Amino acid sequence: METGDEAASVGSVIDAIVAANRAYAQGFPGPLPTAPAHRLAVVACMDSRIDLFASLGLNLGQAHMIRNAGGVVTDDVIRSLTISQRELGTREIALIHHTDCGLLLFTDDSFSEQLAQEVGMKPTWPIEAFTDPYVSVQRSITRVRRNDFIPHTDVVRGFVFNVATGLLDEVDPASS
Repeated sequence: METGDEAASVGSVIDAIVAANRAYAQGFPGPLPTAPAHRLAVVACMDSRIDLFASLGLNLGQAHMIRNAGGVVTDDVIRSLTISQRELGTREIALIHHTDCGLLLFTDDSFSEQLAQEVGMKPTWPIEAFTDPYVSVQRSITRVRRNDFIPHTDVVRGFVFNVATGLLDEVDPASS
């Protein structure tokens, strides 16, 4: 696929990804079963530097990938994990935050105030910025384990992905 500058010269980036999709579809292995083969759900940050399938040695159809800003366990992540487990058979959960995360660059209050100034109101949803990805993973582990909607919480593990090395560092859940 073209880089941003190259894509801009031939059209929008979305035009470029649509063209790339046409090429991808030529060798697409689908259809695959709806339930993930490894019975695994991964919650991770939306950061574009992390290729989850490649970095975890997974292929299409093996795990659910749930991504959001920071990889934090929000109400919508709980919703997705509940469906993943109760309707689609997952049993293990991996929570992955990372170093050099964008959510380390501001606070909930500062971002909320910025939005209030720019759009005239504060968001109704929690922002979930954090100062330490390890502590944030511990909080997310606790949220998953304490949620009654998620039935299988015996295998919930958390990690911090190092964006400089590509390595996962397991988080001690002791304080979660």
